[in-house]
Amino acid sequence: LLLLVGVKGVAQVQENVISELVLLNVRTGEEKSILRQNRHFEAPNWSREGDFLLINSGGQLEKIDLNGRSLGLVQEDLISTVNNDHGLSFDGKTLVYSKNEKGLGSRIYTVPLEGGTPTLITPNYPSYWHGISPDGNYLTYCAQREGKWDIFRVPILGGEEVRLTTEEGLDDGPEYSYDGQWIYFNSHRTGRMHLFRMKGDGSEQEQLTFDELDNWFPHPSPDNKSLVYISYLEDQKGSHPFGKDVKLRIFDLTTRQSRDLTPVFFGGQGTINVHSWSPEGEWIAYVRYAKI
Repeated sequence: LLLLVGVKGVAQVQENVISELVLLNVRTGEEKSILRQNRHFEAPNWSREGDFLLINSGGQLEKIDLNGRSLGLVQEDLISTVNNDHGLSFDGKTLVYSKNEKGLGSRIYTVPLEGGTPTLITPNYPSYWHGISPDGNYLTYCAQREGKWDIFRVPILGGEEVRLTTEEGLDDGPEYSYDGQWIYFNSHRTGRMHLFRMKGDGSEQEQLTFDELDNWFPHPSPDNKSLVYISYLEDQKGSHPFGKDVKLRIFDLTTRQSRDLTPVFFGGQGTINVHSWSPEGEWIAYVRYAKI
């Protein structure tokens, strides 16, 4: 199985793998396996209306209904070589995605979900999208500039990017809270991957987890009370590879305590890289894998 290239490289299609799309109720623990296929797909987003899921597979974006049936590819004539950093604006009208471009690496585009011409937002590369502000004005993303991986912000219509983090080590996975007060992210600045948060301008940076797990991709809940994230059981040295022992956890922002949502499973890259909460905040979607 092929892992990530470098710390934040391009995820390749995995051969001889089963992908399973799972809906998990964060309150009751109920799980619904809605799609299990002998192909590699990744990174489910839940639509803002709650009527479909968006996944990437083979560089394309695909809509899946809540019963696991394919609703077709999204603008297959215009959208290709997409990686697993994609999602929707809070009003559900704008699709944001990161696209691997030959010789350049990943850059970020926006396009109306219902169709239109994609707009390049980040001429600089590599850039990997993760979050959009609730008012739809800003995108936040992980990017390598001058040899350092940090978190940046840019107006959704494009323009000058603003660096929000400057610490040593990879900063990744930035995502806005639903009230717009915080950007949650993960950082390797301590020598182990942990969850952090900061204000939208990069101020008040605060570490949230302190355990011995490798914690990645915090996804704030619609009620602003918790974060769902993925934990690797072993130190991954600042990378997030495919095919490792992982589990999903939930962090209570009031008590500052975490609990497990799942047992340990085979996953990692592609499991829950991007926002995947259902609109009412009761369910999340994720992908687990199995070798053929």
